[in-house]
Amino acid sequence: MLPWLGELSGRLDDHEIHSELLRGNPLGDPHKRPLWVYVPPGYDDSSARYPTIYVLQGYFGRLEMWLNRMPFQRPFIEAADALFAGGEAEPALLVFVDAWTTYGGSQFLDSPGTGRYHSYLCDEIVPFVDRHYRTLPERDHRGIVGKSSGGYGAMVTPMLRPDLFGALATHAGDALFEYTCFSKFPLCVRHLRAYGGDILRWWEDFRSRSPRLRPEDVSLHIMLGMAACLSPGGDGVPELPFDPVSGRLRPAVWRRWLALDPVRMVARHAAALRSARGVWIDGGTADEQFLDVGAQAFRHALAEAGVPSEITHFELFPGGHNGIERRYPLSLAWLTERLAAPSRASNTEQNP
Repeated sequence: MLPWLGELSGRLDDHEIHSELLRGNPLGDPHKRPLWVYVPPGYDDSSARYPTIYVLQGYFGRLEMWLNRMPFQRPFIEAADALFAGGEAEPALLVFVDAWTTYGGSQFLDSPGTGRYHSYLCDEIVPFVDRHYRTLPERDHRGIVGKSSGGYGAMVTPMLRPDLFGALATHAGDALFEYTCFSKFPLCVRHLRAYGGDILRWWEDFRSRSPRLRPEDVSLHIMLGMAACLSPGGDGVPELPFDPVSGRLRPAVWRRWLALDPVRMVARHAAALRSARGVWIDGGTADEQFLDVGAQAFRHALAEAGVPSEITHFELFPGGHNGIERRYPLSLAWLTERLAAPSRASNTEQNP
């Protein structure tokens, strides 16, 4: 493996999207966003149409991180390219989506605390890709994949927009919030003592000294960002699901978080999930955020909702939350096989 980017058998296109939906967003984040589209080998020499898989970043993720090179490990783009070049995966387009915010992420949701990132993905990015590339523009040929926060986006997006996405893969995705989120609440209460229980005071302090990180900064940053996505006030100001001074739970706010927990969303979106072409779920057995437990709960919720076992893949593997990028090529090959199959509904309308 070369210690620098090798020549791809396919092609990686770099676009800039001028988003009207993100223009004027509450955090003043850029409305001009990068978008990468990977085109598999053979695309330019044929007139064939291809399935698409949308790839979502984790919390604090940036698009350039998909090219990060760890020792003795290929970046995902190179690993995917090798799969396609070797015929180990059905040809597909890969769409790398940027949904970064000042708070570190968007959970790929629409929120008055961050912006309209769910609509940006579904109503601007998907049509852009279908206009500019030879896609198979049906939900049966469009999938979505991500890890951690990106895994959360991969779970909830097909539930919210089953007309667009017909398959998903979630690697250690955020789920079962009472275990994966609740345990962080008392930790944040401790951290906020130095700020009189005011997380916005911490935020101002953090921004004044960044990038000099303190041990508590990551937990508080994620908590503030999650609250902005899951429980913003009417003015968009994040509302924490616990009282930061007493530590007591705020039941009404906590219910808002639970309503957006993928495990609990399954029952409300059971029909969409039953009609999916594939659902891949995995996690590391030593995941520090207990997202392996969340993966188990999501799998059981699917079974209870009547999602056929033959369209699901569930796997727990040795490892923690980080360093599991090796899982992406596995789910990619699995998804492309299902997305390449003929559509179950005929659709004569084709894009140019």
